Amino acid sequence: MSWNELWANAALCQKSSPDELFVRGAEQHKAKAVCGACPVRAECLAEALDNEIEWGVWGGLTERERRALLRKRPNVTSWRQLLETAKSEHEQATASATA
Repeated sequence: MSWNELWANAALCQKSSPDELFVRGAEQHKAKAVCGACPVRAECLAEALDNEIEWGVWGGLTERERRALLRKRPNVTSWRQLLETAKSEHEQATASATA
């Protein structure tokens, strides 16, 4: 699988109500669980980080977790590029390990 330009169409949360993803407190754990098996989690996270989206769970991270990541890595100019590269390398390593 490569980077999915139309990631929103493949997101598992498409079947959820938006209200389930824009929650606070313990309810965020339920929202993050939806992201756990999502095939486009990296694409979603890159979208949120590159656009500094402040609300909701995106790519399995809450707004607080995304802010912390942005503070920790202020030198990243393109989260999409970073995550796309990481996803590609992971897929290649996985394919090599199973071959």
